[in-house]
This record gives sequence, structure tokens and C-alpha cells, in this order.
Amino acid sequence: MKHLFLAPRFYYVMTALIAAMMLSYPFPYLLPFAQTAIILFAVVTAIDILILFGKSVNIIVSRDVPQVLSLGDDNEIAIEVQSKSTLRLHSELIDELPEQFQKRDFSRRFILSPNETHIEKYTLRPLTRGEYAFGKTHLFVRSVLQLVQRRITTDADINVPVYPSIIQMKKYEIRAFERSSNEYGVKKMRRIGHSYEFEHIKHYIRGDDYRSINWKATGRRASLMVNQYEDEKSQPIYCVIDKSRVMHMPFNGLSLFDYAVNTALVISNIVLSKQDKAGLITFAETPKSLVKAERSKSQLKKIIEALYREKEGVVEANYESLYMATQKYISGRCLMLLFTNFDSTYALHRVLPQLQKLNDKHLLVVVFFENSEVTQQASADVKSLEDVYTQVTAEQFALTKVQLVQELRQAGIMSILTRPEALTISTINKYLEVKSRGMI
Repeated sequence: MKHLFLAPRFYYVMTALIAAMMLSYPFPYLLPFAQTAIILFAVVTAIDILILFGKSVNIIVSRDVPQVLSLGDDNEIAIEVQSKSTLRLHSELIDELPEQFQKRDFSRRFILSPNETHIEKYTLRPLTRGEYAFGKTHLFVRSVLQLVQRRITTDADINVPVYPSIIQMKKYEIRAFERSSNEYGVKKMRRIGHSYEFEHIKHYIRGDDYRSINWKATGRRASLMVNQYEDEKSQPIYCVIDKSRVMHMPFNGLSLFDYAVNTALVISNIVLSKQDKAGLITFAETPKSLVKAERSKSQLKKIIEALYREKEGVVEANYESLYMATQKYISGRCLMLLFTNFDSTYALHRVLPQLQKLNDKHLLVVVFFENSEVTQQASADVKSLEDVYTQVTAEQFALTKVQLVQELRQAGIMSILTRPEALTISTINKYLEVKSRGMI
């Protein structure tokens, strides 16, 4: 009986019968009709119960959840309801979602035809890394009478980890190798110089570097021939993520740290696909995680596991400890993509000496964030004096970010100022540009 529930129609009919019984007091001739209706209602309810709990109702419910959910992406969940019944059933599906979503009213209604397989799909967008516990799946079915309903429950409690975005990693891996793609996003940079790994000789086309002309081959073919070079391989690339309190700022539900984590995974995958070595460093007051740059088959898994365990810190970042760690663990020159955030010139000046030391030893690219909400406020319509003050403040804040880029450039340090949602694309473009220019 624990799977038997009364449907809304049952209460509507009972309300009408109770009203009829109450009216039979001032109108006694209604009493026989009300009593007969109650008996008929009890019989029909009993028949409805026998129909729902009989052998004619046979339903199998299963839930298909990815083995890993991607942080900040829409992950598709599918629930399959397979009916082996001969009846047409009114159904309501309720899934117990993980507590992180704080959603307790999830339900879907549909009609389940005889011998039909119905697939109900929905998406979830997790905003924090960690383990998500899915509860049971409940299916409530009602016959055509719709007086009672039967609950069919699947004991499918499962725990699913939420990792840095696997979906973005696969998407941008494809775009990075689409050499002819013209859509917005990853772009092919024009080669300014060339590396030193010879690939083959080809005919000269407009735009090729004239310094690569092979004069001997040109003389034999009587047409201009140029040497084609490929990018050097096995270059160490490190993603360095600041996990101090400056990375707590949220945009569209994700913190700046989570945006950096997703981008670090995407970049690491592309780096390994380009035959370079990928590594990872996270730091706050001290270095936290350090994955040495390698090109092994298990390297991407090491980076994913390290990113999965990371949490934001609550202290200031110590760039001196970062520099000492790089001196100790990194041998040779490498490309460092430093994900951090600066809101004032004072914050940059405080760490600029350490950044210059890192740039002297390695090729440093500082990636920090534009406050997109402030930028929108700077271009908003002005309707009052208060709006004028707000807009001027926003413009000053946006100008400070541009000044930070100029100061880094004067110090000889490359930088990327980007909106959080465009972080991945901007970083990939910078990596491909550095590769194409043979700077590492």
C-alpha cells in the first residue's frame, strides 16, 4: 500500500459527495442519491486500484547519466520509460536531483501509450566542482479513471563527479585544428617567422615568407619554391592559476577561478595534441598543486584530477613563493599562462617585480579579466545625476584595466585582457600565435 496514492480527481469527487450529503439535511430527498453515489464511487475506486496494480501494468524506468558532468555546461540527462502494458496511462515523472541545484519541484507529465518507450530529456548546469548525488526516480501512473495513482520507484542512487568542462575541451580541440574555419573563435595566425623543424618544399604563394625561398629548388623547377617549416614540438607549457581571494568574483554563476580551471583543461588538451608538454601550477600563499610538464598518455588525466580537487583560497597570493617554486621545479625555458586578476595599479605594482623575474626566465603571458558588468554600466543610458556618477566611475574602472595592459607591455610582459566568457578563446588564440611566431 505504500505505493498507492490518491489522485487530485479523487478529492474533487469526494468534495462533491460531501457537499451532496450536507445538502441532504435541508433536502432529505437527496440522501438516497448521495448514498448511491458514494457506493458507486467506492466500487469504481476499487476497480481503479485493481487495474493499476494488476499484471496489465508493467513499466520499466531507467536513468542515463554521463559518467562525468562538465562544470558550467549544460549536461543532458535522459530518463527512459518503457511500457509493456496494454493500457494508456497518464504519467508524472519526478527525479530527485542533487542538492547542489536546490530544485525540489522537478516533474514532467506525459501520456504513456501501450507498448511505448518514452524518453524524457533535461539538462543540468553544475556551478561547483565535486560529487553530485542523484536520488531515486519516481513515476506516478494513473489509469483513464484517474482516481488513484501508483508509484513506481527505481533504486538508482548514484554519485557523479563534476569535473572541469570536458565538453568545452572536446569542442575547442576540434576548432583548434580546423585550419580553414572562419567562424569566430580559434583563428589561424599568419606565420611571422618560422621554427627550425623542416617539413617539406612547396610552391611559393602570396603571403609566404620570402626569406624561406629555396633558391636551388627554384632553379631546378624554374618557379619560386619555398621551404615549409612545422612548429617545434615538445615545448613545455604551464598553466599557472592564482587561487587567492581575487579569483572569487562570480560571473554567470561561475567564479573567475572556475573559468580559469575550465580554460586550463582546454589548453592542456590542445597543447598535448600539438605534441607539446602540458603542466599545471596552482598557488595562493604557497604553491598548492604542481604537475610537471610532460607529454605522456596519462598527463591529461593527472591535470584533470588536480583541477578537480582545487578550491579557491581566502588569502592573498604570494608571487615570491611562486617564483621560488618555478626555480626549483622547472628547468629550462617554458611558456607560462598566468591566470590572475588585477583591479588597480597598486595591485599590479606590488607583484610586478616578481612577474618581471618570471618573464626573464620564461615566456610569461598574464591573463586577467575585464569586468563585463562594469563595462555594460559604462555604456548604459544616463537618466539622472546618480547615473552620471555611476557611469563615470565605471569608465574610470574600465580605463584602469587598459592602463594595466599598457604597464605590462612596457615591462616587456605579454598580457590578455578578456571577458570571463571569452577566456578560453582568447587564451587559445594567444597560444597559437606564440607557436606560429616561434617564440618558444
